[in-house]
Amino acid sequence: MLRQLRLALRAGIVTEPAPRDADLERLGGRLTDEIRRVVGRSLAIRQVDAGSCNACELEIAGLTGPHYDLERFGLHFVASPRHADCLLVTGPVTRNMVEPLRRTWEATPDPKLVIAVGDCARDGGIFRGSYAVVGGVADVVPVDAVIPGCPPAPLAILAGILDAIGRLR
Repeated sequence: MLRQLRLALRAGIVTEPAPRDADLERLGGRLTDEIRRVVGRSLAIRQVDAGSCNACELEIAGLTGPHYDLERFGLHFVASPRHADCLLVTGPVTRNMVEPLRRTWEATPDPKLVIAVGDCARDGGIFRGSYAVVGGVADVVPVDAVIPGCPPAPLAILAGILDAIGRLR
């Protein structure tokens, strides 16, 4: 053990700083400013899966990782719609998710944002016309913004949230 410690002390710090993405930093700065101007604090997001294939959820989960780190921009996910300012809804709305989505929307306090993430949430995507699918999110609850893509990239999701916050004003 002492030998390992000596080796570690001799080697010193061998990591390098994480590379910074200029587009992300620029978008994040605008997002932070807009959130503070409109909401006055951080934006609480409740993510709702209305029946997706989970590709959009993977991209949203990427936003919480060390590269994007959305919390530094004033965004955070909450477990209850009663604590949320924004609903981030993914997937086509399946028949068994109509009522839970509607109840989630009703439990979210006003003023609230609803953002449909991905092509499936927009209009049902490749699942449109299926016996198990009602349609897009707008067929069940009012939608403020749509982020297209299958799945949309994390930067596109952040840009869509910025666009939706601008509409809230």
